[in-house]
Amino acid sequence: MLLDGDQAATVFLSYSREDQKRALPVIKALEAAGIKVWWDGLLEGGDTFLPTTEAALESADAVVVLWSKTSVLSHWVRDEATRGRERSCLVPLTIDGTHAPLGFRQFQTINISKWHGKAGAPEIERAVRAVHGFAGQAHAEPMPLPKLAGISRRALIGSGGAVLVGGAALAGWALFKPSAAMAAAGSVAVLPFRNLSGDRGKDYFSEGISEQIRSTLARNAKLLVLAPTSISTVAKDGIADLKAVAARLGVAFVLSGSVRQSGEQLRISSTLTDGKTGTSPWDEEFDKLIGDVFAVQDEIAEAVAGALAAQTVSGGKQNGTTPGGTSNLKAYDAFLRGNAYYALRSGEAAYRAALAQYEAALAEDGKFAAAHAARARTLIVITNSYGKASEFKSSYDDALESARKAVALAPDLAISQSTLGYVFVQGKLDLRAALVPFEKARQLGQGDATVMTLCGIFAAQSGRFGEAELAVARAIKLDPLNPGAHRIAGYAANCAGNWASAIDRARKAISLNPKLDGAHGIIGDALIQQGKFTEARSEYVAEPDALIRLTGLAIAASRMGDAAAAKVAADKLIAEFGDAATYQQAQIEAQSGQADEAMAKLLHAREIGDVGLALAYTDPMLAPLRARADFKQLLSGLGFG
Repeated sequence: MLLDGDQAATVFLSYSREDQKRALPVIKALEAAGIKVWWDGLLEGGDTFLPTTEAALESADAVVVLWSKTSVLSHWVRDEATRGRERSCLVPLTIDGTHAPLGFRQFQTINISKWHGKAGAPEIERAVRAVHGFAGQAHAEPMPLPKLAGISRRALIGSGGAVLVGGAALAGWALFKPSAAMAAAGSVAVLPFRNLSGDRGKDYFSEGISEQIRSTLARNAKLLVLAPTSISTVAKDGIADLKAVAARLGVAFVLSGSVRQSGEQLRISSTLTDGKTGTSPWDEEFDKLIGDVFAVQDEIAEAVAGALAAQTVSGGKQNGTTPGGTSNLKAYDAFLRGNAYYALRSGEAAYRAALAQYEAALAEDGKFAAAHAARARTLIVITNSYGKASEFKSSYDDALESARKAVALAPDLAISQSTLGYVFVQGKLDLRAALVPFEKARQLGQGDATVMTLCGIFAAQSGRFGEAELAVARAIKLDPLNPGAHRIAGYAANCAGNWASAIDRARKAISLNPKLDGAHGIIGDALIQQGKFTEARSEYVAEPDALIRLTGLAIAASRMGDAAAAKVAADKLIAEFGDAATYQQAQIEAQSGQADEAMAKLLHAREIGDVGLALAYTDPMLAPLRARADFKQLLSGLGFG
């Protein structure tokens, strides 16, 4: 949809004449999206073919090429695609699954081989977004931000879906205070920069700048840089006294700032405040053109590191920006918008809005590794939480392709490596393949709380409990007020059989956010293992997530000898979630003494690709199956052991 004043985007469509029947629905769908399409069927009888074609090819906002078994052999199609590549406006589609020929494989190809010609379908919408991106229309405000809602049931530990660090709507954070030991000489919190542009729609840009500065500082091993969740908890309280902010966050320094944007002019002011004295060892104001924003971010990060008497990270520049980043302003802007939507964690609409922005960023800069990684993670969340079984394979393959591109482009970027591992586990159930990227992420990402949390989860699932403990402890040190991090610590403790620790850590998560999904379930699971079935039942009743709640209630009732209540809960679980709860059904059967039935459920879960199986190796609920040969064989096939 065009905004007022926008001109219709224009496309040159390149295809093989043998594929015209497949090309016509593409033309129709693009035109339905308000895009003007030039194709050779528009040539009038008296038109001179070559000059007319060349004029259309040179003037189009984007060149859409339809790769197929026949078009990859066409010199005309290759020539037209080459011009699109040279003009940096190529949008490649494959209509039959054929890979692009050599010379064009560095571009993300959109697979529409299973598209049925319906305008608005996800496959063709990706092409539409890419075209609008090349036409300069990708960065208008997307859909209104949806109202905050709970995190999807499949985005939680034990739900058989993507394992995320959540924690919106933090409450009671003052009940847990960071240790005074946090206030080390090199500890710093980067507050969200204030937007002084007079346009609230630019908040994402000013906050994104501060987040990029934080990310750059976090790569410096000599600094302890607090993660965003803890910072936003305090920042939203509107505390003006930066000494008080430093004290609450347990850091030695606070970096604050503001951004004022007027047309192409950009003014960025930033101040480093000593948490003990309230004085400023460094402050600076930059008046630059907006295209200089990348250099300013790096300059601020270097100056702050210098002021903290720490050596700046070496080798941190790549093509004038940070590793995995971009020097393309439009791509950067879209990436920041995507991050703002993803951070909501508020449901499908927000995740799809984020996906659209990441794809717009990649349409501008296909070598933007961080955007490839973000796109891969978002695809996994959307598929695991809201996808249909028929969409799983293609979506998981798509996510894996993006994750691999992120690693190829920026192998030293921790989030690229952790994303690849994450996709192998959550999309492919291939834990053996995930081992190498997660190990690289652990080595590279000591300053990134999200990376350390993902590494901790994987280590706990794989039975490497000492490594899990270290990774999760590091994540909490970087993000002490994030309830999701404490919830993950409870999960890891349960995997290791440390029931008392699991309960303590989950209760700490609940103290930070009483409405947090999953934490009561972790406590209930620990109590079940201790034989405290009545207490466990009370925790499951308090669990907000229905999948976890019903599973726990069925297990507790069964262990209490109440077969009728166990059946009621299990039947309700199946009625509400169906095959999506296959793994949970196996947990119930295992805890009810029905080992054969539990094993049959797990095999069915493997058949349908239920990613809950990633939990199986260290899941205490499956302990009754551990001696079985078929269970060991299942675990081996998943890459455990």
